[in-house]
Amino acid sequence: MRVSSRTGPARLVAVAATLIVTAGVTGYFVSSGGKGEASAETSLADYVPIAKVAPNVVTPKPRRGAATGTFTVDCGTNGNGKFSPDNPVAQPGIKNGAEHVHDFVGNQAITADTPDEALAAAGTTCRNGDKSSYFWPVVRIDKAVRADTAAALPTTVPTVSCPQVRDKLPAVPAGSRAAVDRQLAKLDRSLAAANDRIAASRGQIDAGFNNSVIKPLRAERARILKKLSALLNGRSGRLVSLVECEVSYDGLHAGHSTAATRSVANPNVRCPSVRDKLPAVPDQALAEVDRNLAELDRQIAQADERLVQAPGDGGVLGALQAKRTATIDRIVIAIGRRAARPAGLDKLAACTVGKGQDTPPPAAGGDKQPPAAGGDKELPAPSGPNLELPGNTGAIVRPAAVLIEYRGNATAKVTAMPRFLRALTGDAKPTSRGPANARATWTCSGFADRLSDKYPICPAGSKVMRVQDFPGCWNGKDIDSDNHRAHLAFADKQTGSCPQGFRAIPQLRISISYDIPRDVQEKGQYALDSFPEENHNPFSDHNDYVNVNTDRQMSKIAACVNSGRRCG
Repeated sequence: MRVSSRTGPARLVAVAATLIVTAGVTGYFVSSGGKGEASAETSLADYVPIAKVAPNVVTPKPRRGAATGTFTVDCGTNGNGKFSPDNPVAQPGIKNGAEHVHDFVGNQAITADTPDEALAAAGTTCRNGDKSSYFWPVVRIDKAVRADTAAALPTTVPTVSCPQVRDKLPAVPAGSRAAVDRQLAKLDRSLAAANDRIAASRGQIDAGFNNSVIKPLRAERARILKKLSALLNGRSGRLVSLVECEVSYDGLHAGHSTAATRSVANPNVRCPSVRDKLPAVPDQALAEVDRNLAELDRQIAQADERLVQAPGDGGVLGALQAKRTATIDRIVIAIGRRAARPAGLDKLAACTVGKGQDTPPPAAGGDKQPPAAGGDKELPAPSGPNLELPGNTGAIVRPAAVLIEYRGNATAKVTAMPRFLRALTGDAKPTSRGPANARATWTCSGFADRLSDKYPICPAGSKVMRVQDFPGCWNGKDIDSDNHRAHLAFADKQTGSCPQGFRAIPQLRISISYDIPRDVQEKGQYALDSFPEENHNPFSDHNDYVNVNTDRQMSKIAACVNSGRRCG
């Protein structure tokens, strides 16, 4: 491990060149942006001529019985402009939680809150009907000097941000209501205690200290969520997805512009939560109420998809309110058959087009999201024609092409992925969490034998590239885990074999290329959107995925890969 000098805090950087790159990859994605002038805040130490990077890619030799095929999916290049600061995999339920903008291809309904059933019903940009979601942080070009957001960290009071739980629960039966409320109160207390501890750091980034706060909090949340699941007789869905928490530096954004020129990335609707406003529900009404709660979720997802396709569609909110009114009425009637009819739920039918994080639920009976430092209750939405956030400035250049491949395994046949599997690669916060999960991804076309943890400066005629490999091994049972990683694993970089207890699955690779002018590269004027504490660290590159292929389509992908063919 080495420490790389950067503007702001020192960067923990480790060469993690474990990806396998195929020579001649020509999938191009233009989405450029984000560094200031080299003479100002930009550090040219973050850039390296690719010719000076030693070959470091290891390609395991296929053994007898290996799966050597490749299945390619064409999901386009985000030509319809689905941008969002949500991260539905790493930060489910937290609107604008990424604090940087992602490109999305594939599924058109996905937001931080979209349920699996709505993902399955959504439209897609993929030509073969694949409804999976693939998304990664944009890159910007910014030739103007911009502020160094990381330099402001010592004056910022950090907070701990966790996904909300109460508004994700199903209908709570009368017999379990008191016990459920006690567990939710424990979530409040554990989060408050973690915030008291983390506030003492005053923005001094220390991965060891941050982890000493987050690790016990995660363990406590995992225990509480397991109890909640038992109290609700397994009706609570994937509460494991809500375990993970983050150290957040949202206070840096307190003065972010909310001018009328705001142009919201991927606008979506904001509707009052119904789940956390329900009274205890009679046992006989649970199934009907849960069906209608799920229908409310689907209606929101459908409205979000319409806003992607036609952002100015003024009829979205009216149609949504009419549907929600009817569905909420069915919930009231179902409860009223066996108990007192709940009053006031009809007021929850109206929605708005949102610009920021939903207001947290009330303290009583629910886990709270602490407000950002400076008094803001919302994380900022991107603003202006370039969809900018504090520190993440400059023009996003439109995509040219993206190459998405499902690949084999050097030692074994692959098993089809389960539907709705969540996966991520890389780490958006190697500075504040440590570099263990970060991965080198940067290279240039024509240099497929090497990957760098720095931004490459490419020879004339060569394109800047990111090559991002996902884990290719699965534990055989879970579609997510409490840290969004433990259910998957990378194959051994020398042999290609999966760890004990894991089986090979089609290994996803996403190759993204950029047409970035050579002078912009040499001046350090392009960079990745990032969390403020990373300050555009190239080693914070990451990519996320939700598998929404049908079982039939995923079986087809696995069969192609196992046969050694090239399909798509």
